[in-house]
Amino acid sequence: MTTAKEFRALIERPEGANAEFKSASGGFSFDELAKYCVALANEGGGPIVLGVSDRRPRRLTGTRAFPEPGRAERGLFERLGHRIAVEEYEHEAHRVLIVHVPGRLRGAAWQDRGTFWMRSGDALVAMSDERLHRIHDEAGPDFSAEICSRATLADLDPAAIDLLRRLWQRRAPEQDIAARSTERLLADAELLDGGSVTYAALILLGTHQALGRCLGQAEVVFEYRSNEIPGPAADRREFRRGFLPVLDEIWQAINLRNDKQHFQHGLYVWEIPTFNERAVREAVLNAVSHRNYRDAGSVFLRQYPRRIEIVSPGGLPAGVTPDNILLQQKPRNRRIAEVLGKCGLVERAGQGFDLIYRECIRQSKPLPDFTHTSENSVWVTLHGEIQDPEFLRFLEEIGQERTATFDTDDFVTIDLVHRDQAVLPHLRPRVQHLLDLGVFERVGRGRGSRLLLSQRFYRFLGKRGVYTRKLGLDRETNKALLLKHIRRCGSEGAAYAELAQVLPDLSRRQVQGLVQELRVEGLVVLHGARKGARWVATP
Repeated sequence: MTTAKEFRALIERPEGANAEFKSASGGFSFDELAKYCVALANEGGGPIVLGVSDRRPRRLTGTRAFPEPGRAERGLFERLGHRIAVEEYEHEAHRVLIVHVPGRLRGAAWQDRGTFWMRSGDALVAMSDERLHRIHDEAGPDFSAEICSRATLADLDPAAIDLLRRLWQRRAPEQDIAARSTERLLADAELLDGGSVTYAALILLGTHQALGRCLGQAEVVFEYRSNEIPGPAADRREFRRGFLPVLDEIWQAINLRNDKQHFQHGLYVWEIPTFNERAVREAVLNAVSHRNYRDAGSVFLRQYPRRIEIVSPGGLPAGVTPDNILLQQKPRNRRIAEVLGKCGLVERAGQGFDLIYRECIRQSKPLPDFTHTSENSVWVTLHGEIQDPEFLRFLEEIGQERTATFDTDDFVTIDLVHRDQAVLPHLRPRVQHLLDLGVFERVGRGRGSRLLLSQRFYRFLGKRGVYTRKLGLDRETNKALLLKHIRRCGSEGAAYAELAQVLPDLSRRQVQGLVQELRVEGLVVLHGARKGARWVATP
């Protein structure tokens, strides 16, 4: 809590990069508050004071903004993903709010809804690419490429080295990996630097003893829990040795309790594993590639009957958020990611969430859940419950050969339309391709148009009535319904809000378009203006 002495010193500070003052006597916009928090955090943090004039000598104005500071705190955390204290302070009978904004972490910039804000004089502006790159470069060099001075070749497991050789040979048979000596193999994989062992070599190939001595946090802790009751896990295993051979052992531990979900279509019974092997493996590989090895924590993998939680230390890499994780490729430990790529274990240098998203959508399971992710750890939850078997059958109906040509953007676009959500701007170029394939149909014209899954989908499921409901009534029928309601209202007329209730599935623009057509046809006239306007039927 701020003391009276501290407050007097605070309001004497000049307004600059590390303090912001707003009179806000009548209130303050939550959107503006979020942006100022981002800008201030990006410039090192500091207080935002509401209820004090911004020019010196400052005077107390008091503020009615955010009457429940706790709710404002929760709102900021939900929107920005950072904890920001909002303090209510009473000074000379004036209510003041002090928003305590922490500074950003090294190498990580704050953003609000995709924009990295900063201040330019009295204005808020989007951060330039050059400045954003400078912040991201603060993260420092690749830890996994650094030399571990306490490790030697004798600390690497020969069996793990042999596995590296076999996987790399299978991935690139033309390079004759099998004939290379151990030293050359490791040097070509950049696991040795000038003959010295790197941390990447230790993490991927090290013995249990070597990791315990040099890097004890390079381990994966597996737990199986049959329920949410606290206490010892039903099965607990600690994998502290070179990760390359451990990946298969982790999957085997998961697969012991990986039951199958059954559903029937006609005479054919389908079996879908609760946990998709490719998705789980990719999530574990990402945790190992992207975690912060300077943090003393371990990677935790917790399996429940219908979900898996993977928690890794260090937060998402700088510039990567749950919203842009499919677009950004920034492995924190590039040397590890490159070796995993050489072995064919990851799709693109450690950035495999596109594969995870594809597999979740293909099996009609929820998308990866980042709800508990913070600046200190990445927490990914993979849910195994099939949500909509009918949608899964639809993808099968499209055909495996055709869906094999779909990229991740195609699957995400299909998933959004299936859930009646808007297609994101960067996915819109994929819509025409899916329309041409007959996966989608477009209803309406112009800006008021919308997408839905094709009639074939509902016919295939025997739900043509659902298709008709989603398609909506035809244009002339909709106009007839509006005219019928307006006539019932008689000389009093009907307000626009009532007309929107008649056709709740249509947008405001679509309803307005139908009413204007009735007006052009001479069937209705508008009496009054603005909020008092009423549509009345002509005699």
